[in-house]
Amino acid sequence: MKLSFFWSKAFLLNRPFLWLLFAVNVGGTIYGYIWYEGQLVSTYHNHPLWQIVFVPDSPTASLFFTLALLYLLFPVKLQNPIAVAGRSLLEALAIVCSVKYGIWAVAMIVAGAWQGAAMEWQHYMLIASHLGMALEAVLYFRFMKAGAGALAVATGWLLLNDTVDYTFGVFPYLADQLDDDLTAVRNFTFGLSLFSFATGLHVWWRWRPKA
Repeated sequence: MKLSFFWSKAFLLNRPFLWLLFAVNVGGTIYGYIWYEGQLVSTYHNHPLWQIVFVPDSPTASLFFTLALLYLLFPVKLQNPIAVAGRSLLEALAIVCSVKYGIWAVAMIVAGAWQGAAMEWQHYMLIASHLGMALEAVLYFRFMKAGAGALAVATGWLLLNDTVDYTFGVFPYLADQLDDDLTAVRNFTFGLSLFSFATGLHVWWRWRPKA
Protein backbone atom coordinates (compact mmCIF):
# COMPACT_ATOMS: atom_id res chain seq x y z
CA MET A 1 0.00 0.00 0.00
CA LYS A 2 1.40 3.37 -1.01
CA LEU A 3 1.73 6.09 1.62
CA SER A 4 -0.24 8.44 -0.62
CA PHE A 5 -3.33 6.28 -0.03
CA PHE A 6 -3.72 7.86 3.43
CA TRP A 7 -4.47 11.30 1.94
CA SER A 8 -6.47 9.98 -1.00
CA LYS A 9 -10.17 10.64 -1.51
CA ALA A 10 -10.93 6.95 -1.06
CA PHE A 11 -9.40 6.94 2.41
CA LEU A 12 -10.36 10.39 3.68
CA LEU A 13 -14.02 10.13 2.62
CA ASN A 14 -14.45 6.58 3.87
CA ARG A 15 -17.50 6.81 6.13
CA PRO A 16 -16.10 4.84 9.11
CA PHE A 17 -13.02 7.08 9.06
CA LEU A 18 -15.17 10.22 8.75
CA TRP A 19 -17.20 9.14 11.76
CA LEU A 20 -14.03 8.47 13.72
CA LEU A 21 -12.71 11.90 12.79
CA PHE A 22 -16.03 13.46 13.73
CA ALA A 23 -15.98 11.77 17.16
CA VAL A 24 -12.38 12.85 17.80
CA ASN A 25 -13.21 16.45 16.90
CA VAL A 26 -16.31 16.46 19.10
CA GLY A 27 -14.21 15.21 22.02
CA GLY A 28 -11.47 17.73 21.32
CA THR A 29 -13.99 20.58 21.08
CA ILE A 30 -15.56 19.72 24.43
CA TYR A 31 -12.13 19.37 26.06
CA GLY A 32 -11.10 22.72 24.59
CA TYR A 33 -14.07 24.60 26.02
CA ILE A 34 -13.44 22.98 29.41
CA TRP A 35 -9.77 24.07 29.17
CA TYR A 36 -10.96 27.66 28.65
CA GLU A 37 -13.41 27.53 31.56
CA GLY A 38 -11.30 29.65 33.91
CA GLN A 39 -10.71 32.38 31.32
CA LEU A 40 -14.36 32.35 30.28
CA VAL A 41 -15.46 32.86 33.89
CA SER A 42 -12.86 35.60 34.40
CA THR A 43 -13.94 37.36 31.20
CA TYR A 44 -17.58 37.12 32.22
CA HIS A 45 -16.88 38.87 35.52
CA ASN A 46 -14.32 41.43 34.34
CA HIS A 47 -15.17 42.30 30.72
CA PRO A 48 -18.26 43.24 28.72
CA LEU A 49 -20.33 40.17 27.94
CA TRP A 50 -19.87 40.49 24.15
CA GLN A 51 -16.14 39.78 24.47
CA ILE A 52 -16.72 36.20 25.67
CA VAL A 53 -17.24 34.95 22.12
CA PHE A 54 -13.65 35.97 21.29
CA VAL A 55 -12.06 34.02 24.17
CA PRO A 56 -12.09 30.30 23.17
CA ASP A 57 -10.10 30.22 19.92
CA SER A 58 -9.01 26.61 19.31
CA PRO A 59 -12.23 24.89 20.45
CA THR A 60 -14.29 27.24 18.29
CA ALA A 61 -12.07 26.39 15.32
CA SER A 62 -12.57 22.71 16.12
CA LEU A 63 -16.32 23.27 16.39
CA PHE A 64 -16.39 24.85 12.92
CA PHE A 65 -14.51 21.87 11.47
CA THR A 66 -16.72 19.37 13.30
CA LEU A 67 -19.85 20.98 11.85
CA ALA A 68 -18.26 21.12 8.39
CA LEU A 69 -17.70 17.35 8.55
CA LEU A 70 -21.48 16.88 8.72
CA TYR A 71 -21.74 18.10 5.12
CA LEU A 72 -19.39 15.27 4.11
CA LEU A 73 -21.19 12.69 6.24
CA PHE A 74 -24.63 13.74 4.98
CA PRO A 75 -24.09 15.11 1.47
CA VAL A 76 -27.02 17.08 0.12
CA LYS A 77 -27.30 19.39 -2.86
CA LEU A 78 -28.27 22.76 -1.44
CA GLN A 79 -30.47 24.91 -3.65
CA ASN A 80 -31.23 27.88 -1.40
CA PRO A 81 -28.59 30.61 -1.94
CA ILE A 82 -28.56 31.45 1.78
CA ALA A 83 -27.93 27.81 2.69
CA VAL A 84 -25.16 27.59 0.09
CA ALA A 85 -23.53 30.77 1.42
CA GLY A 86 -23.88 29.51 4.99
CA ARG A 87 -22.14 26.26 4.14
CA SER A 88 -19.34 28.08 2.31
CA LEU A 89 -18.73 30.44 5.21
CA LEU A 90 -18.77 27.63 7.79
CA GLU A 91 -16.27 25.62 5.76
CA ALA A 92 -14.05 28.65 5.23
CA LEU A 93 -14.07 29.36 8.97
CA ALA A 94 -13.23 25.71 9.61
CA ILE A 95 -10.21 25.94 7.34
CA VAL A 96 -8.62 29.27 8.26
CA CYS A 97 -9.34 28.94 11.99
CA SER A 98 -8.01 25.38 12.18
CA VAL A 99 -4.83 26.23 10.30
CA LYS A 100 -4.25 29.37 12.34
CA TYR A 101 -4.93 28.11 15.84
CA GLY A 102 -3.40 24.72 15.16
CA ILE A 103 -0.09 26.41 14.34
CA TRP A 104 -0.49 29.21 16.92
CA ALA A 105 -0.92 26.90 19.89
CA VAL A 106 2.11 24.81 18.95
CA ALA A 107 4.22 27.94 18.40
CA MET A 108 3.26 29.39 21.80
CA ILE A 109 4.00 26.12 23.64
CA VAL A 110 7.39 25.78 21.95
CA ALA A 111 8.22 29.47 22.49
CA GLY A 112 7.37 29.19 26.18
CA ALA A 113 9.43 26.02 26.58
CA TRP A 114 12.34 27.68 24.75
CA GLN A 115 12.33 30.39 27.41
CA GLY A 116 12.15 27.97 30.30
CA ALA A 117 8.48 27.07 30.80
CA ALA A 118 8.01 23.55 32.16
CA MET A 119 6.71 20.97 29.68
CA GLU A 120 4.13 18.53 31.03
CA TRP A 121 2.37 15.66 29.29
CA GLN A 122 -0.60 17.92 28.49
CA HIS A 123 1.66 20.16 26.42
CA TYR A 124 2.76 17.26 24.24
CA MET A 125 -0.87 16.19 23.84
CA LEU A 126 -1.81 19.74 22.84
CA ILE A 127 1.03 19.91 20.32
CA ALA A 128 -0.11 16.67 18.65
CA SER A 129 -3.81 17.61 18.65
CA HIS A 130 -3.24 21.12 17.31
CA LEU A 131 -0.95 19.93 14.56
CA GLY A 132 -3.73 17.50 13.69
CA MET A 133 -6.18 20.42 13.49
CA ALA A 134 -4.07 22.21 10.92
CA LEU A 135 -3.37 19.04 8.93
CA GLU A 136 -6.96 17.88 8.71
CA ALA A 137 -8.05 21.32 7.51
CA VAL A 138 -5.55 21.27 4.66
CA LEU A 139 -6.41 17.68 3.71
CA TYR A 140 -10.19 18.12 3.70
CA PHE A 141 -10.58 21.56 2.18
CA ARG A 142 -10.44 20.13 -1.35
CA PHE A 143 -13.69 18.25 -0.65
CA MET A 144 -15.52 21.37 0.52
CA LYS A 145 -17.43 24.06 -1.35
CA ALA A 146 -15.96 27.28 0.07
CA GLY A 147 -14.13 29.55 -2.35
CA ALA A 148 -11.91 32.62 -2.29
CA GLY A 149 -14.70 34.99 -1.23
CA ALA A 150 -15.72 32.88 1.76
CA LEU A 151 -12.06 32.54 2.77
CA ALA A 152 -11.69 36.32 2.70
CA VAL A 153 -14.75 36.80 4.91
CA ALA A 154 -13.54 34.13 7.33
CA THR A 155 -10.14 35.81 7.50
CA GLY A 156 -11.92 39.06 8.35
CA TRP A 157 -13.34 37.24 11.37
CA LEU A 158 -9.84 36.11 12.36
CA LEU A 159 -8.49 39.66 12.14
CA LEU A 160 -11.45 40.97 14.17
CA ASN A 161 -10.75 38.29 16.77
CA ASP A 162 -7.08 39.30 16.88
CA THR A 163 -8.02 42.96 17.29
CA VAL A 164 -10.39 42.25 20.18
CA ASP A 165 -7.91 39.87 21.82
CA TYR A 166 -5.01 42.30 21.92
CA THR A 167 -7.02 45.49 22.39
CA PHE A 168 -9.05 44.29 25.36
CA GLY A 169 -6.68 41.63 26.73
CA VAL A 170 -8.81 38.54 26.11
CA PHE A 171 -6.14 36.60 24.21
CA PRO A 172 -5.45 33.02 25.37
CA TYR A 173 -3.37 32.66 28.52
CA LEU A 174 0.34 32.48 27.78
CA ALA A 175 3.26 31.02 29.69
CA ASP A 176 4.64 33.56 32.17
CA GLN A 177 7.91 33.52 30.23
CA LEU A 178 6.13 35.15 27.27
CA ASP A 179 4.69 38.10 29.19
CA ASP A 180 7.51 40.38 28.02
CA ASP A 181 7.07 39.23 24.41
CA LEU A 182 3.45 40.28 24.03
CA THR A 183 4.11 42.65 21.13
CA ALA A 184 5.89 39.89 19.21
CA VAL A 185 3.08 37.44 20.03
CA ARG A 186 0.48 39.96 18.79
CA ASN A 187 2.34 40.57 15.53
CA PHE A 188 2.82 36.84 15.00
CA THR A 189 -0.89 36.26 15.62
CA PHE A 190 -1.99 38.84 13.06
CA GLY A 191 0.55 37.51 10.56
CA LEU A 192 -0.68 33.96 11.10
CA SER A 193 -4.22 35.04 10.22
CA LEU A 194 -2.96 36.22 6.83
CA PHE A 195 -0.86 33.08 6.42
CA SER A 196 -3.93 30.93 7.09
CA PHE A 197 -5.83 32.83 4.39
CA ALA A 198 -2.94 32.31 1.96
CA THR A 199 -2.84 28.59 2.79
CA GLY A 200 -6.57 28.19 2.22
CA LEU A 201 -6.35 30.18 -1.01
CA HIS A 202 -3.48 28.01 -2.25
CA VAL A 203 -5.37 24.77 -1.53
CA TRP A 204 -8.53 26.16 -3.15
CA TRP A 205 -6.59 27.27 -6.25
CA ARG A 206 -4.86 23.91 -6.50
CA TRP A 207 -8.05 21.83 -6.21
CA ARG A 208 -10.77 24.15 -7.54
CA PRO A 209 -12.92 22.73 -10.36
CA LYS A 210 -11.31 23.49 -13.71
CA ALA A 211 -13.42 25.19 -16.37
